[in-house]
Amino acid sequence: MIASATVHDVRLTDPLRPTAGSPQLRPLILLRLEAADGAVGLGEAAPLEQYDGVSVDRVLRALNAHIALLADVDSEAGVDVRAACAAADPLPQALAAVDLALWDLAGRRAGKPVAEMLGAVDPPPVAVNATIGAVTPRDAALEAEQALAAGFTCIKVKVGTPDDRQRLQAVRDAVGPDMLIRVDANGAWDQLTAPERIRALARFNIELFEEPVHGSVVEAVARAVPESLLALDESVSANLGPHARRLCDAVCLKISGSGGITGLLAEAERARELGYEVYVASTLDGPLGIAAALHAAAVVRPDRHCGLATLGRFDRPVPESVAAKTGSMRAPDGPGLGDGFARWY
Repeated sequence: MIASATVHDVRLTDPLRPTAGSPQLRPLILLRLEAADGAVGLGEAAPLEQYDGVSVDRVLRALNAHIALLADVDSEAGVDVRAACAAADPLPQALAAVDLALWDLAGRRAGKPVAEMLGAVDPPPVAVNATIGAVTPRDAALEAEQALAAGFTCIKVKVGTPDDRQRLQAVRDAVGPDMLIRVDANGAWDQLTAPERIRALARFNIELFEEPVHGSVVEAVARAVPESLLALDESVSANLGPHARRLCDAVCLKISGSGGITGLLAEAERARELGYEVYVASTLDGPLGIAAALHAAAVVRPDRHCGLATLGRFDRPVPESVAAKTGSMRAPDGPGLGDGFARWY
């Protein structure tokens, strides 16, 4: 099997952080596998160093180890190949690229969408949320109005800044009482401050508090505010091991952090064994990552709105097959992960 990896810097329409100034480039790594029969599968690695601490160089080192293994195999199902790659270097972001490319290859050989290969038959659409960053209250209100007009029934708002309350007040005033609003602190609080912040923001009728703190201390926070729903995000993979216990109410799973579709499905199963609700989101993935998440979601059947409507943050058109429509998305129905994504990069 011939494998190659290329880095693509894709421009964002707004910066990753509100203090970053001008638009930023978001690196995405495209993995291409070509089997001996000429079939091609594509995968994506989506490290986001500001978020997960994983650099592009680190992913490329892992992929080089994987590519050396892939040169000696030509597997249709790809399960053993992925395991061999994981043994060589278990970095989830690199494994995600390999896993996606293997599933894409298998689906194209079979002439079936990956969701169908996974056993999902006529899955329902995936309800998705709109996302509002740590912008000014005025801008947040405008974005909330646009989300409402576009048919979204859930909005996620970034918090962890001094004007959280003003931003949430503006969003709630813009969308009325029926819109679900969840907040994402990205671990900006600590065990002492999180309960106070959660109680202060709960007045806006918050559906869910995502990653209020990092790590297992979320359990203590959950005990302090039992009336509020809390979810793990960045900390989820470290808290699903064989000796893990349920720390809060829900987990947010991502293709990149889970090591691809295979890893996400395994983590979803483990999370539900522990009693968590499960939903799926994006780390500003490209269309291959979003498509993969939608194929996985067709099997997982998420318990809450998913954070997959993020392609609009890039400065290029959203492929039709992975566009949000009236607040929901579906897995692409073409073979493999879907058609036409390579051109986007």
